[in-house]
Amino acid sequence: MNDNDFLMNEEDENQIDLTPMLDVVFIMLIFFIVTSTFVKESGVDVTRPQAETSVVSESNSVHIGITATNEVFMDKRQVDKRAIRANVEKSLAENPGAAVIIVADQDSNTNTLIQVMDQARLAGATSVSVASEGK
Repeated sequence: MNDNDFLMNEEDENQIDLTPMLDVVFIMLIFFIVTSTFVKESGVDVTRPQAETSVVSESNSVHIGITATNEVFMDKRQVDKRAIRANVEKSLAENPGAAVIIVADQDSNTNTLIQVMDQARLAGATSVSVASEGK
């Protein structure tokens, strides 16, 4: 063995192995991604009516939006009134026990609101609420 071989072995032994630390960081990243919750909105901007008794709802819910022109939106896409039930069933299958919150514009038809509520209940939703703006 010459002096150069001795110096190379000493340098190899003094280096810090970062592999275990990177493993821990990646495991933590995966854990946070899996346990995080994502908020789904109806996808339309509506003017909600004012209410004195409004209550903040849970984030674990299915949102259905009704515009002033009585168009229905779910997950940022327009949905036909006849397809609301199927879409709510799909959302409830992905998120069992979730509440359905209807975000209706103050200028929308009551008839449209009732139709959407009926379809949500027929889809199996146990809790159907109408969103309002608190004072």
